[in-house]
Amino acid sequence: MNAIQKLTVTGVLATVMLGLVGCAGMSNQDKNTAIGAGVGAVGGAVLTGGSAVGTVGGAAVGGVIGHEVTK
Repeated sequence: MNAIQKLTVTGVLATVMLGLVGCAGMSNQDKNTAIGAGVGAVGGAVLTGGSAVGTVGGAAVGGVIGHEVTK
């Protein structure tokens, strides 16, 4: 791997680790909402070929589903 790839991988890993620290104080319902939004965003992007509207719509629907599953 060249230097740019190593720097990119290191940056992504650091971002993921910092993101996980932010989830420590979340309730189960909050965690499920965030997970649902993430999965929905990926699903929306895949189904619409990377469209921003599809990604945002998928995140919204996924977040609602994740929120309601925990109730």
